[in-house]
Amino acid sequence: MPSTFFGLNIAYTGLQAANAWLNTTGNNIANVETEGYSRQKVTQQAADALRTHTRYGMAGAGVNSLSVDQIRNQYYDLKYWNSCSNLGIYEERKDYMLQIEDYFTETDTMRGFNTIFSDMFSSLDEVYKSPGDDAVKSQFLGQCSSLSTYFNEMNTNLTKLQEDANSEIKNYADQINALASEIATINKQINLIECNHVIANELRDKRSLMIDELAKIVDVEVIETPIYTTEEGSDDPDAEKSGMNRYTVKIGGGQTLVSSYEYNTLSCTARQHKVNQSDAEGLYDIQWSNGLDFNFYGKNLGGCLKGLIDIRDGNNNEFFHGKIVDVAPAAGPTTSVTIDVNKYSYLLDINKATLPESGSIRLGNELFEYESWSYDADKGQYTFNMAPGQNASGYKDREARIGTGVDYLGIPYYQEQMNEWVRQFAMAMNDIEKTARDQDGNYAEPLFVAKKATEEGYFEFSDQYPNPDDPAVKSDVVYSAGNNYYQLTAANMMVNESMLKDVDKFLTRRDYYSGQDDQDIAQKLLTVKTDKSKMSFRGCSSQEFLQTITADIALGTGAASTFTRNYTDINNSINNQRVSVSGVDNDEEALNLVKFREAYNLAAKMMSVMQQIYDRLILQTGV
Repeated sequence: MPSTFFGLNIAYTGLQAANAWLNTTGNNIANVETEGYSRQKVTQQAADALRTHTRYGMAGAGVNSLSVDQIRNQYYDLKYWNSCSNLGIYEERKDYMLQIEDYFTETDTMRGFNTIFSDMFSSLDEVYKSPGDDAVKSQFLGQCSSLSTYFNEMNTNLTKLQEDANSEIKNYADQINALASEIATINKQINLIECNHVIANELRDKRSLMIDELAKIVDVEVIETPIYTTEEGSDDPDAEKSGMNRYTVKIGGGQTLVSSYEYNTLSCTARQHKVNQSDAEGLYDIQWSNGLDFNFYGKNLGGCLKGLIDIRDGNNNEFFHGKIVDVAPAAGPTTSVTIDVNKYSYLLDINKATLPESGSIRLGNELFEYESWSYDADKGQYTFNMAPGQNASGYKDREARIGTGVDYLGIPYYQEQMNEWVRQFAMAMNDIEKTARDQDGNYAEPLFVAKKATEEGYFEFSDQYPNPDDPAVKSDVVYSAGNNYYQLTAANMMVNESMLKDVDKFLTRRDYYSGQDDQDIAQKLLTVKTDKSKMSFRGCSSQEFLQTITADIALGTGAASTFTRNYTDINNSINNQRVSVSGVDNDEEALNLVKFREAYNLAAKMMSVMQQIYDRLILQTGV
């Protein structure tokens, strides 16, 4: 049978429950503008009824307030994190592609490729029409210099953009490290509280907010599993949950960043060697601080980090790789490695070459240093001369590669496109010019040359024409350290200085003694503008360079902009769904205040009634 004061105890539990709800509602209202805060509720259940051994059986014992819990849906969190990761990719792509688009855009106030190129050939037409006029020749050579300067500046702009993306990658790696440290610390705080079977709601909100921030930077996978009181865990029928959880955060397609209280950090190391010939110096490779590789080229990588890597390293999946067909001792203590690339058509055209003159190459799974290389066009094979002490024996028939394929049109792609165009254009113009002879019977010098990076002077591509008595004869073997068109890039293209100083060295007729009216060389040079047999770039004539490049840029910019809008809308939609579940609504909390105030007043009224009953029972009946 219940005690005499049983009814008072029931009223007291109701008073406690209503008070808990009022405090929780007040906390919700106070945090209505707090970022990341999840609405809370009181979880309660009826107290265990008592057996009264009476006719009516069991007597209710009031209510138990079990916990104050978050109202949060993990499903929406997961969708939001995935959406943030995708949005981060396209936002970075969009920002950088818009800048690249600005560089190549030609306006009324800014002379671009089309204007400069057209002016150059207009000047050449004047040379053809005004034979022997040095002023006209000088004007044409000046326009040629303008074209070279255009490509020099475009390369500088792209290199600066690549450096900016590289710096952002470093900043994001530092942010990931900072978030990993904070998440590991907060995991410990949460477990210290929850081991007493109390839910650390505010700390959980803080941790989820960190995951939101992390998901924008890189793809995130979160796994939370309970820790049991025995090692067997949930398989043990006697095991109980300890209240603590093992919280694991993975990034980059499943690479562990945080495991409970421990965390890994990322380290950015500047490359000692370039991957591409036109890369900026000191681009970062990312590794785990424990020395293990961080797969930042993995297909599952997401977030802003992925977008930046695509921009910085995107090469349209065109990179150097092939099969090792020979490993032989070279002169001295080094080894030469011959690699066949006939399977990859883009590697067979030396004008498309992006290989650094020296650097590192991966043979199988091992990284080696090489000092130089040569390319045999007849065989479709590259031979690398390894650095002293680099023994590559035993790697025959294995795969070799430099860099990694990144299937996006990033800065390396546009640098390669410019290099390819300037090489083909310079070769087409020089091949025509070099067939002319001066009054002494000597062949003309090349019109376009490549400025040397480490010393005075320039490359005039003499190795490309091994027979000085016949410029039509070209070498099939190109050496990385040779005087050939491989040395020419958008960064170092220039007009022959000797011609700028003495315009008479620019010859406009094949036979010097054929008379000034015979302008056959000038006439042939004019055909390079539109004649695809003289020069063809991606199936187009030389003058259509900008159209081909801007088509790629427009496609990349349009796709990035479209996906940014789409994922922004998706992100907002998912976040609205998430907020509808976990966000604080002022109207709803106002109703709760009224509802639980009434509950509190009723519980208090019940206690007042019970007081009157006990007063009558004890003081007036003498019980």
